[in-house]
Order: sequence, then structure tokens, then C-alpha cells
Amino acid sequence: MSDDSKQAPKKKGKLKTIIMVLLGGAILAGGGVGAGLYAAGAGLAGGHKAEPEDPNKPKLVPKDEAAGEGGHSGEKAPRAIEEAIDPGKYKASYYDLTQNFTSNLRDSDGFMQVSLGISTFYDQRVIDRVKSHEMAIRSAVLMTLADQDSFVISTPQGKKELQKALKNAINEVLVQKEGFGGVDDVYFTNFIIQ
Repeated sequence: MSDDSKQAPKKKGKLKTIIMVLLGGAILAGGGVGAGLYAAGAGLAGGHKAEPEDPNKPKLVPKDEAAGEGGHSGEKAPRAIEEAIDPGKYKASYYDLTQNFTSNLRDSDGFMQVSLGISTFYDQRVIDRVKSHEMAIRSAVLMTLADQDSFVISTPQGKKELQKALKNAINEVLVQKEGFGGVDDVYFTNFIIQ
């Protein structure tokens, strides 16, 4: 009898190990399926849900589209303000801000006066929003200008950096007020430092 009692626990141990391995495999497989379903439902996998298109968001205007069609190309706007747009594919629209900007410069007795224009590859809604929020945009531009160093902005690289800072300031106002920026470039139409 002693031989039978020694073999029985060994069989139970093997059976218990096999059951644990099968149960662990089933749990891992179930977790993998659950994670896959979660990823697909959350849009993390390639087959994500289509986002509902906001009808108030400006659309990109292709170059071949006639000017009178209003810019409804049906192409979605890039998600990020800084996302690159191919200027070869889209038509730029320009708007000249109405008044000059005059500001003191940081840590100096000097001042600067600039006139600005903006461009966008989006439809007329971006320019309409710039016009609508011009006072807030003017304030943001003046704050940006007041933070400039006269030595830096007197160089070509400094002027390019100032253009980027102004573009970001304008887009921040538009995102805050309208939920979408859309200004692709800022241009100096007049630039005086004294």
C-alpha cells in the first residue's frame, strides 16, 4: 500500500500543474483579446472610428479650385497647428492687418513699428475669424513685440524667429476663441526699428 500512496500525490501534482498552465493560458488569451478589442474601439488600431467632421472647421483650399467656390474641398484640416501643409497642393489666401503695430522693445529705449499680413491655406473662415478677433490678435502681437530684443530682431534670423512667434501668438488667440488657428505664415509689410 505504501507504493500506491506515494504515486497518487504525484498524479495530483501533475494534473494540478496542467490545469494551472491551461487556466493561465486561457487568462492570457482572454486578456489579449480584450486588449485588442479595447484598442480597436479606442481608435488605437488601424481600424479606428471615423471622427465626426466639425462643419465649422475651416477646410484646405486646393490650388485647382475656383476662387468663387468658397473653399469646401472636403479635405480635413490637419490635427495640429504646426502640422506641415504642402504649399504646392493648396491655394494661399492673404489678409493685411489694417493698422501698424508700434511697441517699445525689451530692455531698451528703442521701439519698433511693423505692419503685418497673414496667409492661410484654409478657406475664408480663417480670415473672417482673424477680422472678427482683430482686437485680441492686436493685443497678442503687441505683447510679443514688446518682448523682443532690438539686437536680435535686427538680424535676418531674428526677423524669421519673430515671424514664427507672431504666427504662434495669432494662432493661440484663434484657438482660444474659435477652437482652430489656421494662420500659416505672417509677413512684414513694414518694419522699422528706432
